[in-house]
Amino acid sequence: MNSRRQFLQKLTASLITVPFLPLEDLSAPAGPDNTPYAGPVLRVAIMGLGGYANRVAEAMRACKKAKIAGVVSGTPAKITDWQTRFRIPDKNCYNYTNFDKMIDNPDIDAVYVITPNGLHHDHVIRAAKAGKHVICEKPMAVNAKEGQEMVDACKKANVQLLVGYRMHFEPKTLEIIRMRNAGEFGKVQFFQGLSGFVIGDPTQWRLNKQLAGGGAMMDIGIYSVNGMRYMLGEEPIWVTAEETKTDPVKFAVGVDETIQFQAGFPSGAIASCLSTYNMNFLDRFFLTGEKGFAELNPATGYGPILGRTNKGELSFLHVAHQTIQMEEMSDIILKGKQPIVPVNGEEAVKDLKIIDAIYKAAKEGKKILL
Repeated sequence: MNSRRQFLQKLTASLITVPFLPLEDLSAPAGPDNTPYAGPVLRVAIMGLGGYANRVAEAMRACKKAKIAGVVSGTPAKITDWQTRFRIPDKNCYNYTNFDKMIDNPDIDAVYVITPNGLHHDHVIRAAKAGKHVICEKPMAVNAKEGQEMVDACKKANVQLLVGYRMHFEPKTLEIIRMRNAGEFGKVQFFQGLSGFVIGDPTQWRLNKQLAGGGAMMDIGIYSVNGMRYMLGEEPIWVTAEETKTDPVKFAVGVDETIQFQAGFPSGAIASCLSTYNMNFLDRFFLTGEKGFAELNPATGYGPILGRTNKGELSFLHVAHQTIQMEEMSDIILKGKQPIVPVNGEEAVKDLKIIDAIYKAAKEGKKILL
């Protein structure tokens, strides 16, 4: 198992339902009344054509409001394959050296950056300077300083910067947030987030400090960091953390294996979370309040997400997360829609500041105030 994405895929493979259009029909899908969608369509160039990019691309076949218009890759064979599958013209194909020329291409509105974490900073800023809106996979950067530089660069270029927080659009997650906002759980007191799996290939980029920016925390732990914020609806004011490393060869200096971290919030609520590359079957969020509770298990896999509260099971039709994400992001970029849970660059910087503090707390062995 080479990555978190492969782990999540295998964990929920028997449950996945992904709505695909056949390869021969790449026109905009029809609406519920079989009338073709006539609104604006976000034309996206995918940068980095690895496993997750393929998942995003296949899910986008079902999108009405977003379509694949271009690619950026350093592997010519991948570009040829994608051209065949998605009917991408030669003029919309770029490599990492020349994609700045996208500034002269009016057929591309946005670039979706799906490259290793350590490359996001450069790729996002260059795409912004090329005049394109940017969607960047999480973590948006390897630290808060670089993240803020990316936000500033996109503002300067007058383009939007969004982050691939697909769970911010997931129906069961949003229902729990609705219930919390409505006071159905009473005063919320505690959140638990468990995020982890046993990582495979020791030579992969996710175990390379320079490319990954860290280890499990940057790859899978960020789900609990982000999740505690949207589940509790607050920003933490302190964190503590402790790192455990059982294999210092596989997990070199700067590449975390397992970190337990806690956070405190202004309301008095607390969070207790685990991020690991050394334990399987960890994908659970739990929230409890004075009047009720909510649980998602799995909480962040590719789906279906399974959820329940003190009032019973949560039941919503499963649609591929990436399909919903890209439909919503099209509306955010083209129509100015405001999502229930933000997915902008500023939101990502908040996560990165917390991750920076968690690493500091683990290193110094003391509580870090935020």
